[in-house]
Amino acid sequence: MQKPATPDHPVHDFILERWSPRAFSPKPVSHDVLRSLFEAARWAASSYNDQPWSYLVATNDDTENFSKMVGVLMDMNATWAKDAPVLAISVARQNFKHNGAPNRVALHDVGAANAQLTMEATSRGLLVHQMAGFHQDKAREVFGIPEGWVPVSALAIGYPGDPQTLPEKLREPELAPRARKPLSEFVMTGQWGHTAPFLSK
Repeated sequence: MQKPATPDHPVHDFILERWSPRAFSPKPVSHDVLRSLFEAARWAASSYNDQPWSYLVATNDDTENFSKMVGVLMDMNATWAKDAPVLAISVARQNFKHNGAPNRVALHDVGAANAQLTMEATSRGLLVHQMAGFHQDKAREVFGIPEGWVPVSALAIGYPGDPQTLPEKLREPELAPRARKPLSEFVMTGQWGHTAPFLSK
């Protein structure tokens, strides 16, 4: 299933086609494709080129580690994410490598890496659903995440599936039209709350 956005202004097709489904196909993601997804993340911009991201990844043919991934998800996400062929957790290093100082933009930079991974996935016909709904402390324990690193988001990665396979309470939002607030609500000039003049028609 595809669910393209309906933009008010022209944007690249990758932006239109990116969305976060809960229904995934069981079709496996090849190792070649996975390497390209994480290569895209590798080349994201970061403060001081610090590259504060790391990823824990499991494919569903690796039953032991995939089960560990499902096990750290909150129940509401585990019910559908267990059907995705790939699960991952992005992790941020909290201090700069070059001087040990706190990196206040580490989460931003990991988000940028996740976005590039997602766009690469979209370009290849895959979709990514990022999740805040996982147990950070459990992930630390299960995967041995060291001090100085913080789990950021879980990711379900795969090809689009059939929404009819979802429980009814998840099927409705899966099929609902996509919506976003207008640019006038969040693009400003001069002072907070003053809509940028270039948005005027």
